[in-house]
Amino acid sequence: MDFSIVKEWIAGNTAGMVALETLLTSHPALAPESGGQGELQKVLALEAWLKEQGITQLERFDAPDNRVESRIRPNLVATITGADDADSSAPRIWIMAHTDVVPVGEISLWNTDPWQVVEKDGRLYGRGVEDNQQGLVAGTFAALALIKNQVTPPHTVKLLFVADEEVGSEYGIKYLLAQHQLFRPNDIIVIPDGGDNLGSTIEVAEKNLLWMRVVVSGKQTHGSRPDEGINAALAGCDLALRLNNLEQVFNQRDELFEPPYSTFQPTKKEANVPNINTIPGEDVFCMDCRILPCYTLAQVRKEVNRCVAEVEEKYGVKVQYTEPQAVESPATPADAPVARRLAAAVKAVSGVDARPIGIGGGTVGAYLRQAGYQAVVWSRMDETAHQPNEYTIIENLVHDAQVMAYMMMQE
Repeated sequence: MDFSIVKEWIAGNTAGMVALETLLTSHPALAPESGGQGELQKVLALEAWLKEQGITQLERFDAPDNRVESRIRPNLVATITGADDADSSAPRIWIMAHTDVVPVGEISLWNTDPWQVVEKDGRLYGRGVEDNQQGLVAGTFAALALIKNQVTPPHTVKLLFVADEEVGSEYGIKYLLAQHQLFRPNDIIVIPDGGDNLGSTIEVAEKNLLWMRVVVSGKQTHGSRPDEGINAALAGCDLALRLNNLEQVFNQRDELFEPPYSTFQPTKKEANVPNINTIPGEDVFCMDCRILPCYTLAQVRKEVNRCVAEVEEKYGVKVQYTEPQAVESPATPADAPVARRLAAAVKAVSGVDARPIGIGGGTVGAYLRQAGYQAVVWSRMDETAHQPNEYTIIENLVHDAQVMAYMMMQE
């Protein structure tokens, strides 16, 4: 079938996209870490909607989680059978979105109810409408466009809706990779969960990620007698500066990334003593380190431990640190089949020449690349994720769905 028919069908079904966004937003899918009960109610609503629309090949992969009332974190796969489905060596086209969202934050900063979609001036406002419901809805309507127009794609299409992306993916993609053999090495995997307002960047690489929570232990004393104590805050400040200076140690540049260098930044600071005139015996701070993939985390840890040892010796403190997150992954080659297929689709739909980039942020793509699968992250968006008054542009929903449909129809 001529792609123009599918393209026009998508453009003519914006009301359906708005309706699905509205349905999904009305079911807050917050992780227990954020005070929620997970994604089950949202996924049940999505399952019912998909069946009503004719997407009936559905399979759930529920990760056990005793922290939520349902005791499960659902991961859902929808399948649209392709012409070569009987060939076990044929690649499948995966569109992977996540169903969980972040909390609304300071409610007074919202102009609308974050759990009720409001349409205004070509935009939809609400928590999750862009992150990651834009990608979810676009991928769904791309597949739906094939079904409604009786198009059998050359390759089987898989829509993957994962849990737990916002707080670590333990019950989402990490669970699926560990417990289920869903992917083939030659599968085409697109994650519509990041991009720019032109859709001109295809993320093929991520910086290695290291989060640190550093605990410095000294000896508490009166503020007037520092000679009788060991100032943990002072030692902590010195250590934070030394860790920040690792940007000068790991100083290579890679213009694929923005910024094109490794960053070691002090971030969260936990409270120590409640009053001014007490020298703290314990000080806690955190580091967010985004390291170019030319360096390994083992190399970084060696330098971190050197800094720790120097501060311990200088101040007489004890330093311990944990790693709330530590992720490193290889890049997807810029000329990989998934990158070439996606770039061709973007060009065909919008005339934009998309280019490969690397990012400092972390996505589920890193876990797939670690496991040996070539994945890319792409979308056309304003990137209002996690902000008050988060929005998605309806035109972007249409555009992304058309690009994904084009990919699905390619040989």
